[in-house]
Amino acid sequence: MLKCRTVWQTVAPVTRASSTLCRQNVRRTGLTNGRLPVHVPTAHMASGLPGGTREKLLYTLLVGTVGVGSIVYAYRSVKRDNKRYITRLEEMAAMRVATVVPATPIQPEPPAEETTVTEAVPEPEPQAAPSPEPAAEPLPEEPSPLAPGAEVAPSETTEPPPGVDSTPALPKVPSHTPYLLIGGGTASFAAARSIRARDPGAKVLIVTDEPDLPYMRPPLSKELWFSDDPTVTETLRFKQWNGKERSIYFQPASFYINPEELDSAENGGVAVLTGKKVVHMDVRGNKVKLDDDTEISYNKCLIATGGVPRNLQVIERAGEEVMKRTTLFRKIEDFKSLDKVSRNIKSITIIGGGFLGSELACALGRKSNEVNLEVIQMYPEKGNMGKVLPEYLSNWTTEKVKREGVKIISEALVKSVTYKDDTLEIKLKDGRLVKTDHIIAAVGLEPNVDLAKSAGLEVDSDFGGFRVNAELQARSNIWVAGDAACFYDIRLGRRRVEHHDHAVVSGRLAGENMTGANKPYWHQSMFWSDLGPDVGYEAIGIVDSSLPTVGVFAKATAKDTPRAATEKSGTGIRSESETEDTASSPVASETPAPTMGQHKDDYGKGVIFYLRDKVVVGIILWNVFNRMPIARKIIKDGEEHADLNEVAKLFNIHED
Repeated sequence: MLKCRTVWQTVAPVTRASSTLCRQNVRRTGLTNGRLPVHVPTAHMASGLPGGTREKLLYTLLVGTVGVGSIVYAYRSVKRDNKRYITRLEEMAAMRVATVVPATPIQPEPPAEETTVTEAVPEPEPQAAPSPEPAAEPLPEEPSPLAPGAEVAPSETTEPPPGVDSTPALPKVPSHTPYLLIGGGTASFAAARSIRARDPGAKVLIVTDEPDLPYMRPPLSKELWFSDDPTVTETLRFKQWNGKERSIYFQPASFYINPEELDSAENGGVAVLTGKKVVHMDVRGNKVKLDDDTEISYNKCLIATGGVPRNLQVIERAGEEVMKRTTLFRKIEDFKSLDKVSRNIKSITIIGGGFLGSELACALGRKSNEVNLEVIQMYPEKGNMGKVLPEYLSNWTTEKVKREGVKIISEALVKSVTYKDDTLEIKLKDGRLVKTDHIIAAVGLEPNVDLAKSAGLEVDSDFGGFRVNAELQARSNIWVAGDAACFYDIRLGRRRVEHHDHAVVSGRLAGENMTGANKPYWHQSMFWSDLGPDVGYEAIGIVDSSLPTVGVFAKATAKDTPRAATEKSGTGIRSESETEDTASSPVASETPAPTMGQHKDDYGKGVIFYLRDKVVVGIILWNVFNRMPIARKIIKDGEEHADLNEVAKLFNIHED
């Protein structure tokens, strides 16, 4: 339109000049003949030049040519502008596909190009407009946050502009990346951050089969269930035990760059390709193949594929109706679906007495009073977390879970599960029958080693997972971290750990070694579990109830709770305040320690030592927080201790 206006401004003066000249000729003719000037209406005047018929004809042809040329020029200009407009809309559609929208988006300043287009186009597409509020009415069909590579369905009420393909273009996947991280969990994110710390210009590509950006899993079974926000399943924001609010995501979308921009990023960056699964590894060719046959080559690669929740064979063989009413809890979508299910049924049964099963039992137990829900927890052990805690502490924990409103069925071995009369019937091997509406199978994790065959990598026959050395290296340019790594601990031997802090520690170490650090696995990762905001514990090393244990306990105070621990550290994920530093010279309490077993059933707070060949290989801090560096040093020293009461003084558990 601007070009058309320019043409008209150029032609208009010529036209006005011609009309003026014509009127002057008429007046001159009238005066020459001795007559009064004749008034000729402007509308009837000829716009030609003075002279004969030939001159008028030439003038007419000239004016006509100019007019036709102007029309042709205007038509071509409009056509070119329309083509550029359509091309721009296609680019915007592609950008919308690649743009990452977090669960609680932080609104960035709109790019200058998009602002210009928005002003030029009167009616932009509705889905291109940013949401004014983080929690404002999420899309009904796409409640989870979008990430690069996620396909965006066009709005049903929006018609695409004429000539624009309604199918959005998929983002361009980089054909090569210096650092390729397979898996989008905690270990991958820790590795990416570590790589960027040591190599600020590094280009890192994370490929994950989940639709979400890297996020932390612990809140899925803990704090999110205690939120009083009715939109928590959409916002995925929660209040920590100390009352501070945060998102489940490690970083907002602005932290990452789009995958198609990774090649051209001068300062490097971290890109996340979501909804894509690596199905084949060519170790010799240093490349992988995705499930859509796309190939990506790399210089160095990290496998952090995590694990897949196990299921009971009796449930898998029970048929489709039973499987539809069974939750394998692991991802964001599992939390969302289980939250919805728990609001619409009368009874739910958790199979499993470990960390996940006990945490979900406490969370749903507290919720049961609000929604009139029966919560049942069954497991083959005698008490909750019977494989980890010594028997006396396992029994105490079981009573704690019961007080939360959970019905406990211990020493329960499932024989069969059937669906009958709109109800699931769980038959135990001892003849007991349990009727319920929904099942949560929390019976452990199977490391995801699908890539082992194509990559030719070794899987450990005892612990499972990719077998790696002390530097978390499987091959010369391939590392493994997180749940999928079976690593050699230079203090405790070969291990595989399935906890958040280990994912952080191993991911960080792998990232450092990918940039040439060549560091062995020295740092002992810790893990923790909370049975609500009032009871929790932290553990390190090998904690196995089959090992001999020695426990030293004291009376707890108001500050000896997970809530108080987060208030002091300022973080809900307690391992985030952890460092690799160990206590160099811990100061013991001067208060004498009581003899073991003095408090009998009063396990307010204490320290449990796990022994192997009289050496401490594991420690649990029961309602004792911010003392993990001391426990780490004890395990690292690997010494025998004649009196563990004296060792317990190092943790100052007898101070008020």
